[in-house]
Formats: sequence, C-alpha cells, structure tokens
Amino acid sequence: MNFSKLFFPVLALAAASCSDRPAVEADYQTVPLPENISLSADAAAFKFNPKTRIVATDSAQTVNAGLFAGYVNTLTGFSPEITDKAPVNNYIRLKSTLGGDNADAYTITVNADSIVVDGATPAATFYGLQTLRKAIPGAGKHDVLYPAGTVTDSPRFAYRGTLFDTSRHYFSPDSVKMFIDMIALHNINRFHWHITDDQGWRLEIKGLPELTEKGSVRTGTIIDKTEEYDSIPYGGFYTQDEVRDIVKYAADRHITVIPEIDLPGHMQAALASYPELGCTGGPYEVWRRWGVSDNVLCAGNDSVYTFLDKVMDEVTELFPSEYIHIGGDECPKKHWEECPKCQAKIKSLGLKSDSHSTAEQKLQSHVMTHVAEYLAKKGRKVIGWDEILEGGVDTSTVIMSWRGTQGGIAAAQAGHDAIMTPNQYMYFDFRQADEGEPIAANWGDALPLEKVYSYEPIPDEFTPEQAAHIIGVQANLWCEYIPNYRQAEYMEMPRIGALAEVQWTKGPKDFDAFMKRIERLTKIYDAEGYNYRKAYFETQAETAE
Repeated sequence: MNFSKLFFPVLALAAASCSDRPAVEADYQTVPLPENISLSADAAAFKFNPKTRIVATDSAQTVNAGLFAGYVNTLTGFSPEITDKAPVNNYIRLKSTLGGDNADAYTITVNADSIVVDGATPAATFYGLQTLRKAIPGAGKHDVLYPAGTVTDSPRFAYRGTLFDTSRHYFSPDSVKMFIDMIALHNINRFHWHITDDQGWRLEIKGLPELTEKGSVRTGTIIDKTEEYDSIPYGGFYTQDEVRDIVKYAADRHITVIPEIDLPGHMQAALASYPELGCTGGPYEVWRRWGVSDNVLCAGNDSVYTFLDKVMDEVTELFPSEYIHIGGDECPKKHWEECPKCQAKIKSLGLKSDSHSTAEQKLQSHVMTHVAEYLAKKGRKVIGWDEILEGGVDTSTVIMSWRGTQGGIAAAQAGHDAIMTPNQYMYFDFRQADEGEPIAANWGDALPLEKVYSYEPIPDEFTPEQAAHIIGVQANLWCEYIPNYRQAEYMEMPRIGALAEVQWTKGPKDFDAFMKRIERLTKIYDAEGYNYRKAYFETQAETAE
C-alpha cells in the first residue's frame, strides 16, 4: 500500500498547534442507527485533533486505519498518524477481539484519553470507524469532541447488497470504485455487479475474445422512451486486470463483489458474438433497445453448456466470492418451443409439463442446474432471480426476490435462503417523486425515501425457522436511463440511507427521527461531493445535474 498518498498531510499537520482550532461535537445518532448508545454525562469527551494517533497492530487494521485517515481528512483537514504502539493518551485503537456470533458486531468505547473500536472481525471494526466518521457534523478545519460513553452495535442482516448495472450503460472503473466508496459509507457489504446483458457484454473472457470484441459494442441506442434510435456506436468493457483491481478495492472496504452472468436469457450480446449459440443461428446484433429480447441461449445445443463452462472458469478466477449470480430472469421460451434441438433435449430428459411448470420451464432449470453443479465443483454457490423457482431448483440455490415479495416468501417457506429486493421498495431506477424528476424506468410507481424506509423484509406470519432464511436485503440500480455516473449517484442518494436502515437496524421505525439523521448524513455527502436529491430537505426540488 502506498502510505504516502494516504497520509500526506500527517507530517506537517501533526506538528502544528491545534490550540487555535475550533471544535465541534460528534453525534453517534448516525445512519444506520447503532443498536445502543450509552453516554457518560459527567465524563470528559475525547478530543480528536492533529496530534491524535491511530493504533493498528496488524495489516487488516492498518488498511482500516488508512481509510479512516482519508475519510476524516476530508472532514477535518488533518489525517491522524498511524502507529503500531499505543501512546499514553490521545489515540484511537483498532481491535478485532470482540467475538460473538455476529461477525459484523462492534463496540466503541470513548473516554478522555482514547477511543477503542473493537470488532468481531476487521470488517466489524471498519463499521465502527464508519460510525465515528458519520458522527462528525460536516466538513471544516476543526477538531472533534467525541462524547464519552459506549456504542454497541451489530446488523440485522449479514447480506447487505446493492446492484449496479454497467451493461446497459458502461461506467468507467473509477466510477465503479466511487460507487463502492458510496456503499461502504452506508455499511453495505455486497456489490452485485450486473456486468452482462442484451445491450452489452462488458467482462473480458480471454478464452472467448469475441464476447468483448463484438459483444461489448452496440451500433446505436434507443432515444429516451421513443421508437427512434441514434446511430452512435456505444461500448466499453472491463479488462481482467481492471476487474481484479476493483475486486481488491472493494475487499479493502470489506465488500464482496458478486458478479452476475445473466443466463439463459439476456444473452443477445453473447449471441451477436457467437451466433451458433442461439436457436435460430441469427444474425444477431447487440441489442439497441431496452426490454426483454426473445433471443436466448439454445438449451438444446451442447456447445452452449461448453460455452457456459468456459465463462464460469474465468469468472471464478476473477471473483473469489462464495456466490456467483446466474440470473434466470425474463427468459422467453418462444424459440425453445419452436426449436428442434430444444424439443429433442426436452424429450431426451423426459421433461413434461404439469400443473406447476411447463416443459420449457423445466428445461431452463436443467440449464441452471448444469451451471450450479459446475460451480459447486469449484466450491461456489449460486444466486438466481425468483423465476428460477418456476421449473424447480435445489434448495442450495439462494433466491433473489424481485417481482414483489412472493418469490422470497415462497423460497423461504420451501427451505431456500432468500434475499429480498422487491421492485416496489428496492428499485432505485424508479423516480423519486411523481413530478420534477429525470427520466427513469418505463414502469413502476414513484419510490420516495419514506417508502424505502418503510419496507419490512420478514413477514409477520413467518416462523423463526422461516425468518432465518431471509438472509438479506438489496436495492437495485438498473441503468437503461442512467447514462452517466452523476445521475447514478442522484438515483441512489439519499434513498441508500433508508436502505442501510432496513438492512442494519433492528429497532422500531421512526421516519421523523430518521429524517433528522439522514439530513446530518448529507453533510458527509456534501463533503464527498456526492450528487443527491436535495428536494427532500428543501422547498424547491432539484433534479439531477
């Protein structure tokens, strides 16, 4: 790690006198709200100033310390020195000795001489540091008074995710890293990277070079919500070196990158690259419009399974995540119903329609099972969208419920783990208000901040055993109508703060209290230069820049 970049202000500022600096008081009422805050009313506060040191005694905590130093430099104008030996006083010590069943639990203990952040893991310590960061009331050249006391905290859900669609529109590696920084601020630990689709294949697969040579570029794009197209070639993809760099960048922030290779539908860009993989043989083009293409992988073609194996070989080398998302949504069966190869495969497998599933739906399950079993040999598990329940799937598959909540409910009742991402609460490509908003998704009602905050992922009627199968919550940002990163930020914030509360906080909901805390969080947004919807906090609405 290049510490010179992280800690360049240290030498000059640590030697400077801080006696003439103003001081502001920190507030632990952050987003997400910690589980317990116990203040010592009569005890002196800890004064965080240019002479404060951070004590980190192992490599993971040193990374945490370096990130925290950068965060507080933005807010205070100084970065604390990092050391492996505790001074007598005026230090923040990072530990991971807390133990317990919750891997993300942490405590913060504050007195006049020190702050000790102790997590169950280095990731948990990082979340404690995020609380210290968010407790600072905005940017300025000031010291910070942290009130004496104890913060005890742990999240409700282990899986706290966001999806970023970089297939419909390509975002640079630097933009992807900015997205990762944004979700790290909100204690989110899973980055679901939607990296392939009909409109562009954006992941370099060295053994299948035409996926990016042909599949990453479309000849034009539909114009807004019309039936007209521009004639501007649009493309971009991520090299394997760029992917490795992004995965490492996320891991330093305790975020796991979960790639999605959406199959067997949403594959027209792949078919444009390798037309022999389709039922009709093409010709195909990288799709220029949004929506759902009828052109899908031919499930009766043995070369399709070889293709998928090759893709997964390289995906698993690039992404160390336990889970690989394999899609399974919106796969029209029109061509399968007419394709001799698919019908022959259905016959050879003995698949028959019944009251629960059509033969073609069961054929999709055959494709999904092949990929899941191939990944299992590599020690990986799979996540799929809720449609994969239609043809039947092994309970080891995690179900991601997007068509409302019923898919997740049915999955949990059947013994699957489920991640709740219902579109009516968790689709951040939906506009934030009925009027005055930038162009957004073709469907769905407005999704304001309050509605995101109101979401309860576990139904009241669930037994404790069923509730345990709801392992997390995720929000999705589909980017058909989001052509640049500034607009992506706008669609995320401040709704991502409400998402963070749903994912993390266990207590009863109080939207008025939440609004006070989220408004304080916007001071951090301002300091970081984020583009967010200010209309929640102002009389006059502003739209995206």
